[in-house]
Amino acid sequence: MLAGLSALPCGVSCYAVAHGASSARQAGAAHGKADPVALTDQRGSALDSAARVLNADDLAAAARHNDKPLVLVGSAPLSANGANTALFVQVQAASLCGSAGCSTDVYVRRNGAWAKVLDSVSGPIELLPTTHGGFRDILVDGSDRWVWKNNTYVDTLVAQDVPGLKASVQEHQAQMDEQPDGSR
Repeated sequence: MLAGLSALPCGVSCYAVAHGASSARQAGAAHGKADPVALTDQRGSALDSAARVLNADDLAAAARHNDKPLVLVGSAPLSANGANTALFVQVQAASLCGSAGCSTDVYVRRNGAWAKVLDSVSGPIELLPTTHGGFRDILVDGSDRWVWKNNTYVDTLVAQDVPGLKASVQEHQAQMDEQPDGSR
């Protein structure tokens, strides 16, 4: 399902990525036929070159930590008519990846340049047959659906409202402002 999975460095926790694949496949099936996005090492390709330019800051940060990052890339058409091919990029390095694994960014071409339309998602990525605004919905980690809105992807997971949280924060901030020494 995820081509290039064997390329994941052992130093980076790959357990969630490897074991999340089956749950993503099951959730994708609930949404209709989903197409997995394969991220592979394509060193020397045009996609790899673009990915390295777009992620130069992350590569430099990894180098400062003496990491030798692995750049994985993939591409797939996002629009229902097969146009608007996306570039999927994941930079793997111990200093860049956390307990949720390594994050993936998604780019599309706009006016001849790559533009980021989905930032730092973790887990297997699948393209769903459903569309919004002419672009296919993206399923991340089996349950997190992203839809196209206003020239970017937006998350459909709604944060649960915690009753009284906003009022509590405002009250705390007001108390901090009233400190005699003026410090916060």
